[in-house]
Amino acid sequence: MKRRTFLLALLVPLALAGCDQKQAVQIPQPHRMTAEDIGHYCGMNVLEHPGPKGHIFAASLMEPVWFSSVRDTLAFTQLPDEPKDILAIYVSDMGKAPSWDKPGPDNWVEARKALFVIESRVTSGMGGNEAVPFSERAAAEKFVAENGGRIVGFGEVPRDYVLASANLRSGAASDEATEVSPGERSKRMP
Repeated sequence: MKRRTFLLALLVPLALAGCDQKQAVQIPQPHRMTAEDIGHYCGMNVLEHPGPKGHIFAASLMEPVWFSSVRDTLAFTQLPDEPKDILAIYVSDMGKAPSWDKPGPDNWVEARKALFVIESRVTSGMGGNEAVPFSERAAAEKFVAENGGRIVGFGEVPRDYVLASANLRSGAASDEATEVSPGERSKRMP
C-alpha cells in the first residue's frame, strides 16, 4: 500500500505539470504559388493578376487562404468576420520578384516583418491601392524613388487605405490620371 501511495505521489505532480504546459504552435512554412490557388475575395486564379500576392494560415483552417493582392491579404486580418487565429501571413517579397507581372511563386516574406510601400503610383493586379511588400529597406527605397509612395511597417498600414474601395486612390485626382499600365509596371520593377 505504501508503494502505491508513493508512486501516486510521484505521478500526480507530473500529470499536473503537463496540464500547465501549453503546446508549442507550429508556424507553417509558406507554400509555393501554383495555378490551383484561388483568391479568397475575387474567386479568380491568383496567377492571372500582376503584382504581389499573399496567403494566410489560420489554426482553424485546413488550407492556406490565398489572395490576388497584398491589400486583400491585409484586409483579411482587419475584417471582423474573418478568423483571428492567424498563425502566419506571407506576402510576395517584391525586392526579389522577377517583375511586377510575375512576382515569383516562392519569394515570400512574413508580412509582420515586411516593409510596405503605400500610396505609390502602382496599382494592384485588381486595380486598387496596393501595399507593396519588401524584406529589405534598400529595395523599398528604390521602389519609392521610381514610383512614389512612402514606407511603413505592417502595423502602420492605415486601415482606411486597406479597406477603401478599389475605385478610390488615396491622394489621386482620378484613377485615369494615376493608372500605370502593365507595361510601365514591368519597366519600373527591379
